[in-house]
Amino acid sequence: MRVLVTGGAGFIGSHIVADLTARGHEPVVFDALLAAAHAQRPSPSGAEWIEADVRDRPAVEKALRGVDAVCHQAAMVGLGKHFADAPSYVSCNDLGTAVLLAAMEGAGVRDLVLAGSMVVYGEGRYDCARHGTVRPGPRAPADLEAGRFEPACPECGDAVAPGLVTEDAPVDPRNVYATTKLAQEHLAAAWARATGGRAVALRYHNVYGPGMPRDTPYAGVASFFRSALARGTAPVVFEDGGQRRDFVHVRDIASANTAALEGVRDRADGELRAYNVGSGEPHTILEMAQQLATAYPGPAPLVTGEYRLGDVRHITASSRRIRSELGWLPAVPFTGGVAEFAHASMRPSAESPAESPAESPAESPAESPAESPAESPAAPA
Repeated sequence: MRVLVTGGAGFIGSHIVADLTARGHEPVVFDALLAAAHAQRPSPSGAEWIEADVRDRPAVEKALRGVDAVCHQAAMVGLGKHFADAPSYVSCNDLGTAVLLAAMEGAGVRDLVLAGSMVVYGEGRYDCARHGTVRPGPRAPADLEAGRFEPACPECGDAVAPGLVTEDAPVDPRNVYATTKLAQEHLAAAWARATGGRAVALRYHNVYGPGMPRDTPYAGVASFFRSALARGTAPVVFEDGGQRRDFVHVRDIASANTAALEGVRDRADGELRAYNVGSGEPHTILEMAQQLATAYPGPAPLVTGEYRLGDVRHITASSRRIRSELGWLPAVPFTGGVAEFAHASMRPSAESPAESPAESPAESPAESPAESPAESPAAPA
């Protein structure tokens, strides 16, 4: 199968390219290679490369010739710095997706796997002893300032217990990035209905692993912690560190994309199917920081009590659907994956110098040629 991988030179995308190649497919890397995401120009992986912006329709149309399916990873990721980033997020994520889908219709390409995100849910699932499953609203700044980080039942104010979110849960995006990721799914669903296409949206959880970008406000929390340790400073943990997340290794994300590409043709025409992609083992933010600090080794994490408006307290989801329908299972355990990540190289960002060998040991032999740059940080590809 010949697969166009947008954002294929990025963190997740490059791992996807490696996984597709290993499984006998023919990936085509399509990436803008913008400096914001690629402070150092990556070396070609052996796959065909096309350097272009996903918003450039003539370039996309040319790239789609002879393609059987598209794996759309190109996106601007993370919370960003300010709301002033909103136009860039909408342009990269939503306009870029619209251009791609329009070009796919013209080229007759009917199979799509989209990089989605768990951020579309907002807060995760919560259960109240008196009122059952409830959906707390955004946490009040006054509560956060006072150190009251746990959401309460919106009906009675009692404590609630976090649980696993399924794909059928209501969506509630709470920041610009989340809103654009949900819009991508809606665009893909509309494309599928209009063209008879088949689409899969993979809602990634907290992806980490070799090749993550360092020292950038657009990266994930694991990157922040690892970057701090490389500088010889303590990882800074917001709130009390008790936030629950599902950390999933990038190679598992890559294999999920391959499984989705191989299974998308079994989907009904005109349909988008969403899948949560996580390890199935929730861990707290503090656990990730502690595990990294121990494995690196480096200073113990510093828990500050600070907070960011727009962050959610707990978000972990069930990955039962993808396991049962596509037969996908994660293969990298949390402890082993974090130990590997602690000694793996990271990508320098446009805002940071390249790592020296002392700061970034060589990539583990277990690492694939490139991390699935599924989502190319801070840049469309």
